[in-house]
Amino acid sequence: YRALLYGGMRESQPEAEIPLQDTTAEAFAMLLKYIYTGRATLRDEKEEVLLDFLSLAHKYGFPELEDSTSEYLCTILNIQNVCMTFDVASLYSLPKLTCMCCMFMDRNAQEVLSSEGFLSLSKAALLSIVLRDSFAAPEKDIFQALMNWCKHNPKEKHAEIMQAVRLPLMSLTELLNVVRPSGLLSPDAILDAIKIRSESRDMDLNYRGMLIPGENIATMKYGAQVVKGELKSALLDGDTQNYDLDHGFSRHPIDDDCRSGIEIKLGQPSIINHIRILLWDRDSRSYSYYIEVSMDELDWIRVIDHSKYLCRSWQNLYFPARVCRLV
Repeated sequence: YRALLYGGMRESQPEAEIPLQDTTAEAFAMLLKYIYTGRATLRDEKEEVLLDFLSLAHKYGFPELEDSTSEYLCTILNIQNVCMTFDVASLYSLPKLTCMCCMFMDRNAQEVLSSEGFLSLSKAALLSIVLRDSFAAPEKDIFQALMNWCKHNPKEKHAEIMQAVRLPLMSLTELLNVVRPSGLLSPDAILDAIKIRSESRDMDLNYRGMLIPGENIATMKYGAQVVKGELKSALLDGDTQNYDLDHGFSRHPIDDDCRSGIEIKLGQPSIINHIRILLWDRDSRSYSYYIEVSMDELDWIRVIDHSKYLCRSWQNLYFPARVCRLV
């Protein structure tokens, strides 16, 4: 300030005005207070002011203030502010805030698509959201949201935006009655999607799925249910201590054609790469098994094959991440 205001430069003249670019008076006043007192009150400020304040902290090199403001913004994310917060976090490469915004949007995808903030996203931020496998909204809803974004941002090139839509995931009715009348995609693109849908295995399609890291999604809390097997209620209750020959476990007949088994239907299509199961271990018996996953209960992909091994007790199983609804 001494060099700027008292150094003989034009800004040091009594009648001079110093314009502040790309900020608001409220945000700059907060920064001045922080500079002189080392304190900033965030709780009572509007989200727009906080984002401007975060921008100033980044612009003028206050990393601790930047981190503290980001942490506070993580705690107040909602449908109305998550898009503009994500835009700022992406612009300034703030990994923690960006990650929290992505997790929030993934778990509230349909509400985010219909929010006003979605229409104001930058092109780069928009694409980074809808290209995520874990942004698990119906493809029709994603297409319609992108169509609305294109109308709201007519200067942007629409072709690149529409390439983010996974057309093969849409039904024939949706392709013909929703996508085709919009005029945003060529007839060849629609025909190619129909061809891929009809000729590909269902499990080879690029599905979207919910991603909940570090949590057991095969529970009643997340809407999972056992659709095949005996003693269905015991499998998903989470109790791995209290079981004996009469209760506390699920089972299925062991036959030669391997048609029997235990089948779990997850509450929604989900991205999984790890399964942990407890095989019966109250005696000396061992078991062979395999695990398959599916989206439609018709096309199954085997992700674990221990059919030629003798296994018992806890099984910690890892495999390449897949979107599935049935296990």
